[in-house]
Amino acid sequence: MLRNDTLTPRNLTLTPELHGYLLDQGRMTPDPLLAEVIERTSAAIPDQAHMVVAPEEGALLTFLVRLLGARRIVEVGTFTGYSSLCLARGLPADGSLITCDVSAEWTALAQDFWARDGVGDRIELRLGPALDTLRALPAEPHLDLAFIDADKPGYIGYWEELVPRLRPGALLLVDNTLFSGEVIAEQPGEKAAAIREFNAHARRDPRVELVMLPIADGLTLARRLPSGESPVR
Repeated sequence: MLRNDTLTPRNLTLTPELHGYLLDQGRMTPDPLLAEVIERTSAAIPDQAHMVVAPEEGALLTFLVRLLGARRIVEVGTFTGYSSLCLARGLPADGSLITCDVSAEWTALAQDFWARDGVGDRIELRLGPALDTLRALPAEPHLDLAFIDADKPGYIGYWEELVPRLRPGALLLVDNTLFSGEVIAEQPGEKAAAIREFNAHARRDPRVELVMLPIADGLTLARRLPSGESPVR
């Protein structure tokens, strides 16, 4: 096995110009409605606008939903609706997305965008503590995909409610798992420390195999293992 000190980083630093090229080549540049989500969020909630997922991440969400043929999705953390819009766009007409948040103000923006995009009938918004929403879901494995992008100290709790509800082969996606690089700081802040604890928790979980991608602020993809299958090590 290669030691960490023998590995050479192979991730490019994305300049604004190279990032624009990446978006164009991957057809990931936000369309007018997605661009409006970003603009209206920045105008209405400037201090929190960074919480909108990156365009390339949103495009990946749609891609993965279609790739899996997902029909039942749960999202923890709606905000102003960019990620839920991307998830819902990948669903078939009879698919469903339950999305959880605690802010009626922020999600009012989201609902407007969903309706205008024609996917509002696929999305059910549940306001209130996400743990309560998740615990009220059927306990058996039935979800095809789940996405966590909410309060960082809550990640382990959300994970523990979602993993048993994933069907074999389903995906659980978790955002911000690099947390601007602060996860490797000697004295990380509260949120970064919570993410570091979550990352260790997820990595030890024998029910899934996972990869962490350096997309946006770090995205972890975990696949629910079928019974009897061991994770790749």
